[in-house]
Amino acid sequence: MQLKPKLKDARLSRVVEPYPINELPDEIIKKIGSYFVYLLAIERKDITGTDWGDAFAYAVDGKHLDAPIGIADITLDTMAWSAKTVKANHPFSATKVRLISGRCSPDYSYGINDPHKDINQTGRAVLNIWNERINIAHDMYNPVRTIVLVRSVDLLNYCIFEEDTNRFRFSDYTWDVNPNGNFIAVDNVTKETKFTWQPHGSQFTIHTSIPQNAIKFSIKRPPIISREQILSAIHFDETWVEIIR
Repeated sequence: MQLKPKLKDARLSRVVEPYPINELPDEIIKKIGSYFVYLLAIERKDITGTDWGDAFAYAVDGKHLDAPIGIADITLDTMAWSAKTVKANHPFSATKVRLISGRCSPDYSYGINDPHKDINQTGRAVLNIWNERINIAHDMYNPVRTIVLVRSVDLLNYCIFEEDTNRFRFSDYTWDVNPNGNFIAVDNVTKETKFTWQPHGSQFTIHTSIPQNAIKFSIKRPPIISREQILSAIHFDETWVEIIR
């Protein structure tokens, strides 16, 4: 007997993943690295979330949606990634990162005007909002992963890792308010902080451990291509600029 039943509605389950989770092939890492070298060559001072989405989409031949809402940032057929990037002094030795994961507003979604009145109710609402976003993403894509780029201050050293993007169970965490007035959720098993939610602005942050098999790589700083060199290479002249009066 086959272990997995054949289903008429299993279209999304027949995805051929480009590689196993957190096992990015060398050729993809090299394409990502080449994109960052290109950014440094045109004198970029930092790598933004949009840059990271562009770089990863280029590396996997996917599409960068670059949308302000939703979980899916990069898509490939029926697969999607949520792309996050954070800066660290020492990406190779970092063990945890904090991923800003959008705004969860219990006021807007549930009419909770005073989040401090019932901490547990607010915490449940915050996770319900997050979980519903995950549901929406999974309705359209399967699998859905989060791919994280940890970049050094000088933009020469990087750490990349992936994890499945899943729902969270409210019962797995204990909610409290820290001295800064932010809500935090502590994992009941590990006793480590898992989430931070800010009442002012509704920003939701997920605290994530960097796995030991995270991929680390470095790049060399390229020579700068000046603005004048680029304009000359594309044969720019002043007729390309039309002044509308």
